[in-house]
Amino acid sequence: MTAVTATAAPTAPPSRGPRGLTWLMLRLHRSALWFWLMLLATAAAALLWAYGPGADAARDEFRRMECGPTGTPSLSCDYAGPAYQDYDLALAVGAGLLYLAPLLTAAWAGGALIGRELESGTARLAWTQSVPPARWLAAKLAVPAALIAAGTSALTALHRLVWASDGELREGRREWHHDPGYLANGPLATAHTLLGLAVGVLTGLLVRRALPALAAALAAQLALLWALTSVRPRLWPAETVTGTEGHPGADGMIVEEGVVTAGGERIPDPACLEDIRCSAGREITALYQDYHPAGHFWPLQLAETGIVLALGALAVLAAFRLLRHRTGTAA
Repeated sequence: MTAVTATAAPTAPPSRGPRGLTWLMLRLHRSALWFWLMLLATAAAALLWAYGPGADAARDEFRRMECGPTGTPSLSCDYAGPAYQDYDLALAVGAGLLYLAPLLTAAWAGGALIGRELESGTARLAWTQSVPPARWLAAKLAVPAALIAAGTSALTALHRLVWASDGELREGRREWHHDPGYLANGPLATAHTLLGLAVGVLTGLLVRRALPALAAALAAQLALLWALTSVRPRLWPAETVTGTEGHPGADGMIVEEGVVTAGGERIPDPACLEDIRCSAGREITALYQDYHPAGHFWPLQLAETGIVLALGALAVLAAFRLLRHRTGTAA
């Protein structure tokens, strides 16, 4: 009687597909993941407190001081009491963390996400173990991008909830076009943070060392943030108001202001009226201001968001092309 022995089927190799890379990413960068979740929780808690008990306490304080639209304005209304200071601090924490997120993301992506792995050789080891460089880079971008989009979108929704309910409290203190509130009130916060990720990844691939890449990515993101903030008023046609008997008093984001001569010439210098050297030989007839009213919030937000996302897409494309050039493989 012969015994039949069954040969065991060969064990399947561990998965290196997208799901395996995702879990590997989360495991390798679990400290960054916990930091991100802590940052989101802190900002969300601050905004929720400001929306509920913080706003209630500040309104009660305003009523006791007889301030606000239903009260009688007095000198005391020019000073914030302790309840409003706590409320304002909570808003500053919530919006400020959103404002810092692009800078923190760029520094982390350049230093830890890409630079450290290239410097230590971890990335090259992964490429030799059936993980193509292009798939490796796609995972490095896709996993953080999903977490960034979900987290920043949730905080933006919370910030808009607070903003929509506290008109009485912010009157004369916080304007719609002032950062960090402007950034936190729309999709721009998410777009800038995704740009920070793309800039950090590209910088890490260029520098290939953790600390220099961290510093370079932070500097690059700071420069982009400054440049985009500088051109923001020019992203949508401004409105103009003039005044013949004093300052026009435009209410909104001021783009440009100055004086108008009898010949229709605009001189972008509001002090020209009192400056003899400037006004000599000119008949000044009015003062003007180019400005964006509150109704321009969404056109400005969406225009800048489109520019930021386009810059991020260019950075991602450059990163893949650079990786292809460095590794000699199709990206």
